[in-house]
Amino acid sequence: MEHNIVTHAVYYLLAAVIAVPLFRKIGLGAILGYLAAGITLGPSVSGLVHDPEHVLHFAEFGVVMLLFVIGLELAPDKLWQMRSQILVTGGSQLLISAALIALVLYAAGLAPHLALIIGLTLGLSSTAFAVQLMADQGVLATAMGRQGFAILLLQDLAVIPLLLFVESAASAPAAASSEAPAWWVGPAVIAAVLVAGRYLVNPTLKIVAASGSREIMTGAALLIVLGVALLMQTAGLSMGLGAFVAGIVLANSSFRHQLETDIEPFKGILLGLFFIAVGMSLDLGLLVEKPLLIIAAAVGLVVLKTAVIGAILRWQQCSGRDSLQMGLMLSQGGEFAFVIMAQALAVGAADQPTVDMVVLIVGISMALTSPLVALHQRLSAPQQSEAERHYDSKPQETEPEVIIAGFGRFGQIVGRMLAAKRIPFTALDKDASHVDFVKRFGNRIFYGDATRSDLLYAAGAASARLVVVAVDGVEDSVQIARQVRAEHPKARLIVRAHNRMHAYQLYAEGVDIVIRETFESSLLAATETLICLGYTEGKALEHADMFRLHDENLIRQAIEHRDDRDKLLAIAREGRRELEQLFGQDSTV
Repeated sequence: MEHNIVTHAVYYLLAAVIAVPLFRKIGLGAILGYLAAGITLGPSVSGLVHDPEHVLHFAEFGVVMLLFVIGLELAPDKLWQMRSQILVTGGSQLLISAALIALVLYAAGLAPHLALIIGLTLGLSSTAFAVQLMADQGVLATAMGRQGFAILLLQDLAVIPLLLFVESAASAPAAASSEAPAWWVGPAVIAAVLVAGRYLVNPTLKIVAASGSREIMTGAALLIVLGVALLMQTAGLSMGLGAFVAGIVLANSSFRHQLETDIEPFKGILLGLFFIAVGMSLDLGLLVEKPLLIIAAAVGLVVLKTAVIGAILRWQQCSGRDSLQMGLMLSQGGEFAFVIMAQALAVGAADQPTVDMVVLIVGISMALTSPLVALHQRLSAPQQSEAERHYDSKPQETEPEVIIAGFGRFGQIVGRMLAAKRIPFTALDKDASHVDFVKRFGNRIFYGDATRSDLLYAAGAASARLVVVAVDGVEDSVQIARQVRAEHPKARLIVRAHNRMHAYQLYAEGVDIVIRETFESSLLAATETLICLGYTEGKALEHADMFRLHDENLIRQAIEHRDDRDKLLAIAREGRRELEQLFGQDSTV
């Protein structure tokens, strides 16, 4: 029976919805869940999808978008701060691992260029897989986690040169083409992308943002990624290279968080589809035919990379236990192996059986990683002291301690005081012209609507100690407070309120501190009035404090009756009598 695209989409979604939660539950991760779903759908098992190649070509846009998001995270200053870890730790890991693997393959009879391609490919780890493992084990924000991230970062940077190296190793028939662009076209296109990203993209995004349309902003983000990728492909370069360069150019843009959150859903869906397509392409007959060889190769890969990474980290004075743990977390083959080997096959640098075997080895190495990490945790836990378990728990320096949602006059005062005390914060504002104006004075502010939970997460709400909500709209502030309280309960909330009714709503949402925008200034005016009428400054301040506490108590009493006008009036009348009694008692003292 001929299946249409909707039928196939249902197959993909159903398989993913069943497989991914199941594999997460047993600790093998989402990527293996997608691969298992693909294997089930593919020709090797059910045969529901007979031609996975078409799906694979479409789903490669997920990898393109992943490279764009990676580029967004690689601001030049961040790269410079981590330069030693990236170049020394990451570079030595990739080169040593690739050299050892290539030597083994060369000794086994492979051609030198193919042995080197496979060695470099298997030297890469899975960024998505390893980062999730580090987050699950609670080491991502530690010094050891930063070492692991540096290794992954170098590997991500190495993907583009590796793809170019694979293209240069193409066989003569595949490389020769009368339609190939001239040698200077590629560098010219890269230069054009850099210039456009610096001088054209931000002004264009500012115009789009001024329209106030969320859908158009998402369309603009997709247009940037896909347009640059297509331009690079036309110039004879990798689509991933174009997306990566575009991401780096926009890493310091005010629209970075907005672009990242707009691209994220498409990236996630297409990456999932990419792994499903890879799973459908796996040749399980090869595993049945050569089980010992493939399993031994996968185990050997895990052992070799664990030993190399562990040795490098020990050389850098890390503890033996932590070095082994990080080595295991990064020991698997990476998702980019699928891309690189597909490219090698396309240009004639590798044959189909070799590609199938490498992809199968990578998949099995992923399956081995999570159980090995869990086993290591279980065996080493009794010898681990409480101090070691919580070493270096301070978040990374790049993570904000405070997020300020809304950076108008109210939010700017908070931001200026934090800046004066050198406390890092991230500000969000959905007025693009406002963002541009504030950035001229060196403030760290990004364009974005803070009512979007995904944007708050991208801005660092998960690690922030405090969220200050200073937006103008009543409904927006309540929505932001509700989202932060539900999704990031550890963060304290300080929220600006326009009036008493607004304060009732905010306290009902569990806000820690509500600041009524006219209350404090009115209280200050009342204090100065008492001083002018002859009260001492201390007495005037005492009366102001008494009034403040009394009024806050009234608000908290009235929260549950905020929709009952009669009850609120009764509470107000009773509160007035109590305040008169307090002031009366004070005057007799």
